[in-house]
Amino acid sequence: MFGLGLPELLIILVIVVLLFGAGRLPQIGSGIGEGIRNFKKSMKEKNEVDVTPAKGDGDKK
Repeated sequence: MFGLGLPELLIILVIVVLLFGAGRLPQIGSGIGEGIRNFKKSMKEKNEVDVTPAKGDGDKK
């Protein structure tokens, strides 16, 4: 995975804990998880916006 091994991941984890503190890690994790869920949900939905004008909406001068 991107050439990262266990030592590199542990160093990144320590830096994140030092920056944000152990108390905020659950909040950050839940926020990231919610963002990923919303992204996956939006990718599954095939809603396309129809931008063609209706027949009766032409220019009336």
